Amino acid sequence: MANPNWTTIELNEGERVDDLERCGFKIIQNSDKFCFGMDAVLLSGYAYAKHTEKVLDLCTGNGIIPILMAAKTQAERIVGIEIQKYIADMAKRSVAANDLSDHVNILCADIKDTEDYLQAGIFDVVTCNPPYMIDSHGIKNPDSPRAIARHEIMCTFDDVARISARMLRPGGRLFLIHRPFRLTDIFETLTRHGLEPKRMKLVHPYINREPNMVLIEANLGGRRRLTVERPLIVYESPNCYTKEIYDIYGY
Repeated sequence: MANPNWTTIELNEGERVDDLERCGFKIIQNSDKFCFGMDAVLLSGYAYAKHTEKVLDLCTGNGIIPILMAAKTQAERIVGIEIQKYIADMAKRSVAANDLSDHVNILCADIKDTEDYLQAGIFDVVTCNPPYMIDSHGIKNPDSPRAIARHEIMCTFDDVARISARMLRPGGRLFLIHRPFRLTDIFETLTRHGLEPKRMKLVHPYINREPNMVLIEANLGGRRRLTVERPLIVYESPNCYTKEIYDIYGY
């Protein structure tokens, strides 16, 4: 049943409400500012949180991962951090309209300042769909929401790894999605901050195409042993998802 809060929600110009097809949850989006992509859905499907565990989502955008994690887990507390004020406001309104404010919180802050707002070492899980691109050369507007979401303008992957290591309890789990071309840098940065990669799954657009995304689980203080899982194929044919993708989406 749809939450009655959505009947009174006020939308700003350019905003729309999309149905997430999970637990009646919906989300506010704006095509000119920020819309979540498949990478966020895949990450929420790869990550897991147990009952009573605490989850921190870095670079949370419009709150898609905290909301989907609330739908699929019984996590005690989920916190999302987003630096862009307008996008964080979208996330806060979606959380409120989904009646999740009792255990999902959105902070508008720089992830590099996380310890100013949250106690270190208390989270069981950190999730992050970080900016993928290192070089911002050629960006026409580096202050645009899309540029900030895609390029390391406001934070670097080193920031993500460092803050994740500080916020996780010993043995805690970091789940992230990134691009395969940066795997060498990703693994080096994770291990430098005490985060040991434990699982990896490559994501291919088609079975005969090279991977364009990679899902990773790393443990704080874990031993060196990496499991490379069966790859995930997104499309059987143009505009036709594989069964595994439909299962992740919840259809």
